[in-house]
Amino acid sequence: MPRKNQKAPQTNELDAAEFFTAIDLIEQEKGIPKGYMLEKITLALVSAYKKDHPEAGDNVVVDANQEKGTVRMFLKKDVVETVDNPATEISLEDAQAKLPQAMLGDVISFEIKTRDFGRIAAQTARQVIVQGMREAERDMIFSEFSSKEHEIVTGLVTRTDPRTGGASLRITSGSGEWTEAYLAPGEQVKGESYVEGMRIRVYVVEVRHATRGPQVLISRTHPGLVKRLFELEVPEIFDGTVEVKSIAREAGSRTKLAVWSADPNVDPIGACVGPKGARVNNIVEELKGEKVDIIKWSEDPGEYVSAALAPADVMSVTMLDEKNCRVIVPDDQLSLAIGKEGQNARLAARLTGFKIDIKPASAPLEEPEEEEELVIEDEE
Repeated sequence: MPRKNQKAPQTNELDAAEFFTAIDLIEQEKGIPKGYMLEKITLALVSAYKKDHPEAGDNVVVDANQEKGTVRMFLKKDVVETVDNPATEISLEDAQAKLPQAMLGDVISFEIKTRDFGRIAAQTARQVIVQGMREAERDMIFSEFSSKEHEIVTGLVTRTDPRTGGASLRITSGSGEWTEAYLAPGEQVKGESYVEGMRIRVYVVEVRHATRGPQVLISRTHPGLVKRLFELEVPEIFDGTVEVKSIAREAGSRTKLAVWSADPNVDPIGACVGPKGARVNNIVEELKGEKVDIIKWSEDPGEYVSAALAPADVMSVTMLDEKNCRVIVPDDQLSLAIGKEGQNARLAARLTGFKIDIKPASAPLEEPEEEEELVIEDEE
């Protein structure tokens, strides 16, 4: 009668079926190519053997056969007259004892048979699958979010730091990939507050390689956020009929947007405002009430500066040089042109790139005293 509890015969082959199954699942669930994982496992097995047998050099090869469900390792030896390195060479006499037709110069493969290499290799392969999966996921995330630089993504607030005010977000791409990102206090709009579970839109400023994986830098204050919101809301901007020429923003307070269209039949400002102001109102709502001034860009510097100082009326603009201009406004429009704490003039300077000297109409030719002179320039 057969004896009970007989142990299965040991072989030098790895029980690779579970590895191939795992690789198939990883490819299905994570999208990591099967070939990538097999390459990682092969390299790891060779490396594991060479740690104990450094003299083998590059003569170690691995044969992974998914159809048979086996992973086998071989050591190649050159048939020579005089053996200098037994790990990589074999004499003609010994070679012919194993393979009668062997000749000098032939290469014979010997299957590696060590008592415990199967166990070691299996552990190594498991580790490599995990490590390779992590590396592949990191590469995929980096590639995915690199393509999202200067775009808007949706983030789910997972944690807030009551000490610093920072917020951790889980951001997702259009294909379903996700990663963690940190919204620093300096990139948050003043007055906004975030709680766990809240979904917010953020602007991807940059994607960097980091020790623990891709680092995605995000912002709610970047001017690019407003630009992308207009692209999403205004079809004419998305298809290129209307072009955003410049943008200046003080997040949470006010933004100025300069737009232009090469098509004379298209009103760029009207396109951005939308029917009954619907388009711009949707953007203002997304920005939590931030004011948005939409002005028409012009090649003429005088017209451009005049439009940028809206809602103030401008009487004249004199270009002093390539980057400096003098603006005359009615006396009753001076405070409006300057804006609260100089904001309107400051944003106009940032939008146009000109240094702006604003003077009231009552004293256009007078040289103002030093403390009364108002000069607004592009701060960036």
